[in-house]
Amino acid sequence: MTDIKIQLSEELATIQWKDIIPHAQRDVVIVVNPNLDLLDVGEAIALNNTNKIQDWICESLITKPLSEQLSQWNQNPNKEFNALIVQPFVLVQSFG
Repeated sequence: MTDIKIQLSEELATIQWKDIIPHAQRDVVIVVNPNLDLLDVGEAIALNNTNKIQDWICESLITKPLSEQLSQWNQNPNKEFNALIVQPFVLVQSFG
């Protein structure tokens, strides 16, 4: 495991939607598909691995929240996510 990945693993947290809302309002939330490892995505962003990031974007594995998702989450402010901050982004991954 790389030093960056170790550091990110220490910052990985479970957080409720109500605490993510301010970041969503600033348009810095990135939704990570549950099939991806959140730490791998965080590491790629931290290292500016544009090829890997672009592949995930093209495959819709990392996206901005859709309006339907935002509506659902706003109705359930206690919904929990795995979350990771990789400045300036907040990466979130739903439990399901």
